[in-house]
Amino acid sequence: MHLDVVSLRLLADVARLGSIGAAGRAAGMSQQSASERLRALERDVGAGLLARSPRGARLSPTGRLVVEWSTGLLEEVTALEGALQSLREDRSRELRVWASLTIAETVLPGLLVRARRELPGRLALHTANSDAVAAAVRDGGADLGFVEGPVDRGGLSARDVGEDELVVVASPEDPWAGRRAALGPATLAGRPLTVRERGSGTRRVWEQALLAAGTPGAPPEVELDTTAALLASVAGGGPPGVVSRRAAAAALRVGTLVEVRTTGIDTRRTFTALWVGGATPPAGPAHDLVALVAAAGHSRIL
Repeated sequence: MHLDVVSLRLLADVARLGSIGAAGRAAGMSQQSASERLRALERDVGAGLLARSPRGARLSPTGRLVVEWSTGLLEEVTALEGALQSLREDRSRELRVWASLTIAETVLPGLLVRARRELPGRLALHTANSDAVAAAVRDGGADLGFVEGPVDRGGLSARDVGEDELVVVASPEDPWAGRRAALGPATLAGRPLTVRERGSGTRRVWEQALLAAGTPGAPPEVELDTTAALLASVAGGGPPGVVSRRAAAAALRVGTLVEVRTTGIDTRRTFTALWVGGATPPAGPAHDLVALVAAAGHSRIL
């Protein structure tokens, strides 16, 4: 037997209010709909639950038993509905955004300032590498994630929201800084470089680009957890590094780093929004934030 909580609540309301019509109004349905649901409940139970008359309806002995037995269940359902409503309200007040470091450092700060002006509720930003961002969204620790490059999208919905490019940078004193000719995949793969930690979207895109060019890279000489640390290490005389063009823009502009020209390797990548659910982000701030990014356009914001 399938328990119909709505019908059980209707039956209890008939006892409380004295008529099927009043019980239906309390449930937001017509008297006819309420009567049909109660008759279906009687068929499920296999006994009459109501004594009907022109003056109203009253419970039969079996009906009183059913109401008595279902009281605890209905109280628990009411409590659950209230808890779920509170959860929805809490989630609508704060949007938990996780973003990979490149996006968090070069894209989202200005965008979130605008979002805080235009969207309701609070926005909380947490940074991590792309794998950790995807895991947080999948596990419910984040409402919305932004990652760079390919990640495991199992259990996630996604939308591309921008584009980026990796560049090789070196200190002005590094031998590669003075090379006029662009460096090909074999040269790039043959030297241990400064890269981000494993799990980083930046590192994954670089390694896949070398593999696509037919030249797997040498093991890195330096691995760092943040883009800022990578830029500082390279500028301080460490091996050349691989980084987002956006992240390196200021250092390239003032000359503390030099871009190493490359050829024969495609280091373009996509910025992607991730969430759990249907083809569109959940209604509310998450949906609005993704729409804000998309409306801004790939070139203007991302």
